[in-house]
Amino acid sequence: MAKWVVDLTSLRMERSFMGFRNYLSSFCFGFAWSLLIVHTHQLQSSQSQVLLQLRKQLEYPPQLEIWNVHGVDFCSLPPSPTVNLTCENNFVTELKLAGEKVLKGGYFEGFAVPNKSLSQNFSMDSFVSTLARLTSLKVLHLVSLGMWGPLPDKIHRLSSLEHLDFSSNFLYGSVPPRISAMVMLQTLVLDDNFFNGTVPNWFDALKNLTVLSLRNNRLRGEFPSSVKSVNTLSEVILSGNEIDGKLPDLSGLRNLHVLNLSGNKLSSGLPALPKGLVMAFLNNNSFSGQVPKEYSQLNDLQYLDVSFNSLRGVPPSALFSLPNISYLSFASNMMSGSLPHDVDCSSKLGFVDLSNNRLRGSLPTCLNSKSGDLIVHSGGNCLSVDSQHQHAESYCLEIREAKQSGSGGKNVGVMVGVIGGGVAALVLLASVFLILFTRYCCQGMSEQHLLHKQGLDNSDARFSSEILTSARYISEAAKINAQSLPPCRSFSFEELKVASNNFDEASLLGEGSYGKLYRGRLDNGMQVTIRCLPSRKYSIRNLRLRLDLLAKLRHPHLACLLGHCIDGGVRDDPRIDKVFLIYEYVPNGNFQARLSGNNPAKVLSWSKRLAVLIGVARAVHFLHTGIIPGFFNNRLKTNNILLNEHGMAKLSDYGLSVISGEIDQDVGEGESPRSRQRRIFEDDAYSFGFIIMESFVGPSIARRREAFLLNEMASLNSQDGWQHIVDPFILTTSSRESLSIVISIAKKCMSFDGSRPSFEDILWNLEYAAQVQATADAEQK
Repeated sequence: MAKWVVDLTSLRMERSFMGFRNYLSSFCFGFAWSLLIVHTHQLQSSQSQVLLQLRKQLEYPPQLEIWNVHGVDFCSLPPSPTVNLTCENNFVTELKLAGEKVLKGGYFEGFAVPNKSLSQNFSMDSFVSTLARLTSLKVLHLVSLGMWGPLPDKIHRLSSLEHLDFSSNFLYGSVPPRISAMVMLQTLVLDDNFFNGTVPNWFDALKNLTVLSLRNNRLRGEFPSSVKSVNTLSEVILSGNEIDGKLPDLSGLRNLHVLNLSGNKLSSGLPALPKGLVMAFLNNNSFSGQVPKEYSQLNDLQYLDVSFNSLRGVPPSALFSLPNISYLSFASNMMSGSLPHDVDCSSKLGFVDLSNNRLRGSLPTCLNSKSGDLIVHSGGNCLSVDSQHQHAESYCLEIREAKQSGSGGKNVGVMVGVIGGGVAALVLLASVFLILFTRYCCQGMSEQHLLHKQGLDNSDARFSSEILTSARYISEAAKINAQSLPPCRSFSFEELKVASNNFDEASLLGEGSYGKLYRGRLDNGMQVTIRCLPSRKYSIRNLRLRLDLLAKLRHPHLACLLGHCIDGGVRDDPRIDKVFLIYEYVPNGNFQARLSGNNPAKVLSWSKRLAVLIGVARAVHFLHTGIIPGFFNNRLKTNNILLNEHGMAKLSDYGLSVISGEIDQDVGEGESPRSRQRRIFEDDAYSFGFIIMESFVGPSIARRREAFLLNEMASLNSQDGWQHIVDPFILTTSSRESLSIVISIAKKCMSFDGSRPSFEDILWNLEYAAQVQATADAEQK
């Protein structure tokens, strides 16, 4: 008995320790290797700076304190259980970091968790951008570090990566589809996160993949059929998700040794399995039918668990005599009948669980042995052994009687089913017709008039009523930081009059194409800005839909919409001409005013200008991708970029074209919605290019926009030309490499050849320029 307990414990923990053994092996190898390379592979300066930037973004974990030693040779540091770094030819090729930030209990809402995850300031997008600078990286293990947020698609930029492990973090959203482009990948492990999209089905693009593990997430949908095409797979672990449907035939995966699909919602019959399989975990699903007789030919099988399903019949007797089998569990199914007496048990068999079924008769002789080498659980059946823990035989006969009764009344049942089904179908069709008629003929027609009638409010057809009323179109990113912002509410006109001192001229902050802007103070002392939209006739239903949509946009780099006021004088009037938008007050002026001036202390340094540009780029990227369809044509200007008391950028006047119902009048009749959307998107990229230009030339460019394009733009093609255009303050305080990166991306934004970059690319370049500048600043100190 003692021997089997030890063996069983080892068997159950074998999968858990597998990763540790591999890590220990790499640890020993890495230690020996580090002794060979010490003082021979001095890491390149740029690579060292990337590592220090990663340490900063991970909020200085204690295990990386040694990285802070001035002049440390990263390649010579001895590996430890929590940190392992390997270099080759002066580049980082392996990075393994393990922390202790684990969420117990499994409850996570998509926000930073105090003392568990990294702080609210952490950006997974920026972190991956930094990682992408380690271009020679082959092994990347970042486990239990508290990283949170969606895993960005740009992870594919680590094109040399062979082993990726982001286990035990707080990552959510979909598994990035661009991972399919990482063709060198051999191991993909994303265990114990909160991925909640559909299970990816592009694994057949990863021809070298050997380990696929997405255990304990919230993935849903059918089992990815592409898996059966990856013949290199040795481990497939998708347990602890919400995968449903039928499993495909997996017998073609000739190299598969471990299959763990436990804890899902898989149904239908058990799948065909490859002959080389060693461990199969199919428990806690909804499999039905019988255990396939073909399983008796799996001669390498050591571990089979099909417990907690709805399996029937009797387990194939040949399973007990497989040459390598050591663990069998059929517990908590609906198995019935009698096991044969002449079953042969393998000498390696140490554990069998038949409990909580409806088996009758006696146990086979080899399972009824009193020897201590085999543990057998058989309670909850109707067996003739251990009567204290068995049901009466009548309990197990109920299924057989039910089957016979069902068989005898089969014809009657079919007749009743056909008649009942026909009646139900007629009732269902009538109900569906009534619902559709009510929804689309009545409600839908009124919405069509409200949303698309040009004579009334000239609405933008891209925002249909379904989109305007459906919160599910807001991406997961919209929820980030939302808990720290006050909820959007409706204000009365009287409240606004009191807040702005009856819209006194002394409260007026400015006036533009979107109306006057006033400063005010609410009853609770909170300062706000009040935008009074130009007078026009708005459809009240359409307007409310658009205001609700705008209210859902929450991002740390957007000036927060606190509420609105709709005042039309008559409550039942379907058209409104007074609309006010109430925003948070951002106290520290706008970006344009901080680019030059008589007070040098208030002029932003190059590093701070880059921080502002990065913040705005993140905000615009969110506006383009955080909702479907995106908010484009945001009229980006430097005086619409506000700075709070901490110097953090907040974009104002975003999305107002949606409220005003503006439509671009230059659209050709044959232009498709996709091309129109791309052109409008490029307008934001073009405008942002000018903002970037202003950041290093100065605000004077805004007054001579066309002249600059015609006469001075070409001077940016050479560093000599910079001397005549770039602000002298920037020339003396910026790194040449950093400035060059920014000038390059600005020129691409303002290109007219159709190749303007996406905001993801803009953001990536700006973040890289900021890292280069940070490196230069550190070297000067």
